[in-house]
Amino acid sequence: MKNLWTVDERLQTPDFGLKTLDLKKMESEKETPPPIIDQLKDYAETRIKLAKYQAIEGGTTIAASLAADIVVFISAVLAFIFASLTVAYLIGKLVHADWIGFGCVSIIYLIIAVVVKVKKQLLEKPIVNAIIRKIFKN
Repeated sequence: MKNLWTVDERLQTPDFGLKTLDLKKMESEKETPPPIIDQLKDYAETRIKLAKYQAIEGGTTIAASLAADIVVFISAVLAFIFASLTVAYLIGKLVHADWIGFGCVSIIYLIIAVVVKVKKQLLEKPIVNAIIRKIFKN
């Protein structure tokens, strides 16, 4: 009867026509893990890249949001101006004097400005909170 086991220095493997395992050769070919310093350097570089990308994403998100808000603000101001002119001319037509229509619109805006000045604290806090929420949305 044929011996099915071939003895290597450290390992016994059955011999079925396959190569025997040479542990010394395998150990010499085995890759050694990189030193901990190299791993830490790679980790630090990766974290720095991640922080840069997150900063870029946050900056572009804020810039895009700001651009959209500026467009909305300019559109609202233009609509407000044209609506004011329309109301002033309407009141002027009703009283047959344009200067009275514009004076009435000016008085309305003066009243609104005084109310806003008096209630400044009540209006300021929600606006500040909305801006902070927009900045830290992510």
